[in-house]
Amino acid sequence: MADSSFDVVSEYDRQEVDNAVNQTAKEISQRYDFKGVGASIALSGETITIAANSPERVLAVYDVLQTKFVRRGVSLKSLDVGDGEPKQSGKEYRLVGTLKRGLSQENAKKLSKLVRDEGPKGVKVQIQGEELRVSSKSRDALQETISLLKGADVDCALQFQNYR
Repeated sequence: MADSSFDVVSEYDRQEVDNAVNQTAKEISQRYDFKGVGASIALSGETITIAANSPERVLAVYDVLQTKFVRRGVSLKSLDVGDGEPKQSGKEYRLVGTLKRGLSQENAKKLSKLVRDEGPKGVKVQIQGEELRVSSKSRDALQETISLLKGADVDCALQFQNYR
């Protein structure tokens, strides 16, 4: 019998991120507590920039963005904002976040070690660029591995693809 396998990847849906940013921009343009504070949000490439005239307003816009991400099914781990503190730029404060795609080598090694140490016997793990290929003769072992990886504490969003 041939081996069954699946891929562990870290991706986000670009359209859903775009929709979340647009919904956030619409909400801050309509909400009373954002009137006159110069609050704005912009998505360009892989970078989301939030700006306002006070750090509290920047964090409030960031909170709205997080809510929209959750509603749209985008993991909050896909957005890296550094320490999360708004930086002053002239008269306004800015928070710049970067969207993360792909497993870093560090996270891939951490996950493969976790599967080797705590996973079921007979499960093989290969690092293939920015993804992880997990294979085994037993589909039940693969299901156990998926549940093990879902409970793992890593700083990136995990998705499981190509289960065959």
